[in-house]
Amino acid sequence: MPAPRTPGPRPGRPRPADARGATPDAALLASAREAAARRTGARPSSAGRPSTRTSPAGTARSRPPLTPAQAKALEAALAARTAGSTTGRPARRPAPGRRGRPTAGKPARTSRRKPGSRRTEPGTGTRRWRLRLSLAALGLALPVLAGLVFPGTQATGTAAEPTGTPDLALTAHSRMTDGAARYRSLEQDLAARRAELASAQEAERAARARVAAERAAVGARAAALYRSTPESRHPLLTLDLDDPAAAPDVLHESSVAERADRDLERTVVRAGRAGTDLELAVHRVATAQAAVAAIEAQAAGVLADLRAEAGGLPADVAARLTTVGAVPVPAQEGAQQALRRWQDLLGTLAAAGIRPPSAASLADPAALPPGFSPALDGEGQPVPGVAWSVAGNRPVTVLPAETVAAVSSALAQVGKPYVPGGVGPDAYDCGGLAAGAWLLAGHAVPTSAADQWRTGSAVPLSQLQIGDLVFADGGSDVGIYLGEGQVVGASAATYQVGVRPLSDVTGAVRVTLAAAAQPNAALPAGTSGRSACGAVPPPPGPVSPAWGGWTNGGIPAPALCSIARGHALRCDAAAGYAALAEAFTAAFERPLCITDSYRSLAAQVTAFRTKPALAAVPGTSNHGWALAIDLCGGVNVAGTPQSAWMAANAGRFGFVQPDWARPGGEKPEPWHWEFGHLA
Repeated sequence: MPAPRTPGPRPGRPRPADARGATPDAALLASAREAAARRTGARPSSAGRPSTRTSPAGTARSRPPLTPAQAKALEAALAARTAGSTTGRPARRPAPGRRGRPTAGKPARTSRRKPGSRRTEPGTGTRRWRLRLSLAALGLALPVLAGLVFPGTQATGTAAEPTGTPDLALTAHSRMTDGAARYRSLEQDLAARRAELASAQEAERAARARVAAERAAVGARAAALYRSTPESRHPLLTLDLDDPAAAPDVLHESSVAERADRDLERTVVRAGRAGTDLELAVHRVATAQAAVAAIEAQAAGVLADLRAEAGGLPADVAARLTTVGAVPVPAQEGAQQALRRWQDLLGTLAAAGIRPPSAASLADPAALPPGFSPALDGEGQPVPGVAWSVAGNRPVTVLPAETVAAVSSALAQVGKPYVPGGVGPDAYDCGGLAAGAWLLAGHAVPTSAADQWRTGSAVPLSQLQIGDLVFADGGSDVGIYLGEGQVVGASAATYQVGVRPLSDVTGAVRVTLAAAAQPNAALPAGTSGRSACGAVPPPPGPVSPAWGGWTNGGIPAPALCSIARGHALRCDAAAGYAALAEAFTAAFERPLCITDSYRSLAAQVTAFRTKPALAAVPGTSNHGWALAIDLCGGVNVAGTPQSAWMAANAGRFGFVQPDWARPGGEKPEPWHWEFGHLA
């Protein structure tokens, strides 16, 4: 009986290989070798050349060529796979009854199979599952290996919760500053929406007035029409054939009546349009009101979150807020005493297990939380907003959690520069510091000292408590009370945030109490002669370079004020430079050119090494006091209009040229100017 005939593969399908023929991997390996041969210039053998695949429509489709890098990688991968699949397995014997052996590179014939059926070669499933299990095992092993090799790493998507007091303070500060930034952004949006609401309300009022005027005009015309006779409404009724001379007058009266009718129609149309405009204006007002209400709700939610964040802070964590983001400040006795006293108070509360309660729970002395008693003033009167408790065997004053957060945040700003209108976080004025510190605690107060007094809840000075806003100089200066006769505030006299003695105080408000129903009466004028935020007129004569306690070249950048890109000065000098630059721009229609300003000690060393004949000895340069500038753009050349303008006008802004730098001086430097006569 003849051997059964095995038909060849059907057109349009790739020909699978059995154990004796070439596998698909062989074709890929052949492609890799062909690419390698092209790379080396050798001609591949026909046995290893990949065959073309045929689409069902009979169109030949070639395998896309591999790049040399892809061919090399593929060849290595297939070699590794072949070695892994054949290791430890005996070679398969050909099935009995098969006729002949397939030649190399020529796939063996397979039996015909039904259309749509899927044939799996013996061993293919086993290899496939081994590969899958290997990948799964590798995926499970990689995290373990990573943990062994890099023990400090964590799995993706997990984060260690802060546990230590410094970490908790840093996390709380980050959340509070983020919330304050969101509130400031909402505040700006709210101001814009309120402006839109005011515009819409003005348009509504104008529309109502226009509707009233048009309706009055329609009413007056209708009343006149009602009182008129038929002959006056229709003059043609008076035409008389026997009186032809009167016809022109009748026709004229008829034309006048028709014009009056058209005017009435136009008035009615205008009245209708005015009514439509009024409806649109009312809708616009309602939309603006809804937008304002939505933003107000969002802002209230942010403040509530901030109060909750402050209320959840233990006393020891709140004490560490005084160091988060603080500027390194030279030792100042008053500031150090206030900081130690504040941290000792919070440490006492923490040791006694007393957590500061919320401001709302301390507002009414008659309804305090368990474990607290009303705080009394010198006359035995209860003080709203604070309470007493017992720590160990002695009484201790307990402040609201929001007050604790606000005071700690304010102390962390000591050393930062004073800038008029500054609200932080890099620079402040007196009102901006108070507003910024209390906003971190979830209480929004105005940013100007005058508005803070006008809208705050006034308390008598006999009941003054830590955290109260105290006002001086007729209400133009404000600080946060720290106890023991000290306040922290941003001062225009020292151009920085600092702790100073309490003086010339004429009023105080407590932020944690409900705002006043009516604005507080104006405070009496101050007697110190100072203006906004304690500013004093610039003293004539010498200027002391010893400012803030820093050494020459040792002033930290956050304590300075920027004047141009890459340049900064002491804040009083920066204010003078800003006015000087504005006047120069107005005179020459181009900005003032600057090449040098504050130099740190390291920068002075570099400048002295580079230009020993020009630069001062490191540690002695007036640039190190942040009071000297070097200018360009014509000012640096003697005899130019710009140099002459500086000589005539710089003194008005506090800048002078030292004698040694003037023409004919010891070392002429027309570009060098200083703020005041340095002592």
